[in-house]
Amino acid sequence: MTRRRTADEVRPAVDVRARYGGVKVGSAFFGWLTATGTALLLTALLAAGGTAVGLASGADVRLAADKVQSNAESVGLTGGVALLAIIFVAYGCGGYVAGRMARFNGARQGLAVWVWALVIAAAVSALVAAAGTKYNVLAHLNSFPRIPLKEGDLTDAGIAAAVGVAVASLVGAVLGGLAGMRFHRRVDRAGA
Repeated sequence: MTRRRTADEVRPAVDVRARYGGVKVGSAFFGWLTATGTALLLTALLAAGGTAVGLASGADVRLAADKVQSNAESVGLTGGVALLAIIFVAYGCGGYVAGRMARFNGARQGLAVWVWALVIAAAVSALVAAAGTKYNVLAHLNSFPRIPLKEGDLTDAGIAAAVGVAVASLVGAVLGGLAGMRFHRRVDRAGA
């Protein structure tokens, strides 16, 4: 039978949290990398699945394009929901990595992953604005999850989609950070 630790023995664990807690920028960066990679992989899998379903049903490419144009609203809604799901899962994975690496403050780590995404997006936008659209690499990547709208076409639906993506990525990252930190809480409770 194990003996219970006294308050003086447990107190150093609290000091460790105060000493090593807080936002770890490196952990958040690797969480952002994980989120980006996961989003790319999930988008590729979704596109491959959609292609496989289209090929399995014997649909002609022109016929499929005509169906999409005639039913653009439902295809846009389905694409938007799929995008939100991919973004939520991807940023959940990124937040998990950051929370697990940092050990403490999982919600803050998830928030830091999201902030990294904003900083990188702002830096790429500034670089594209300075260099011109000729060097906009992200506009030419078809495998990266994007809001299903043309660039420069900001309507009410486009703004709602952008806000939805921002909220889904933030919530996913924070929940992932909390889940990543949870492992360490179980280890700490077992040691106490």
